[in-house]
Amino acid sequence: MYPPEVVAPFREDLTSKGFKELTSADEVDNHLNTKEGTQLVVINSVCGCAARNARPAAKIAIENTKKPNKILTVFAGFHNEATNQVRKYCLPYPSSSPSMALFKDGKLVHFIERHHIEGQPAELIAENLTAAFNEYC
Repeated sequence: MYPPEVVAPFREDLTSKGFKELTSADEVDNHLNTKEGTQLVVINSVCGCAARNARPAAKIAIENTKKPNKILTVFAGFHNEATNQVRKYCLPYPSSSPSMALFKDGKLVHFIERHHIEGQPAELIAENLTAAFNEYC
């Protein structure tokens, strides 16, 4: 598990933009068992592709006219219980971080895996997310 002082700026990168951080399995269940509305969950991490690609893409995407009712985040390697619970909702996709999951009415409708994030410009990832927002939100 990463020390709090190491992950603090990476967590704040999203929470300062309105992402609600989920820190326990119960919080995850309370949000993702919602049968109405849409939720975006960003599985955040300390890796370079989270800093260079995933977090900037998520912040760009939430500026879209259509966006999820809730924007949420968990931090892999720090809030392990919450991260593991989110990953259960993301099956059959394998665990990866960073990654992004869009849920509608309690069902996973769009998922961006790490291998779709690595090496991709944030703007391209944001386009992928906003297309999903336009379809599902």
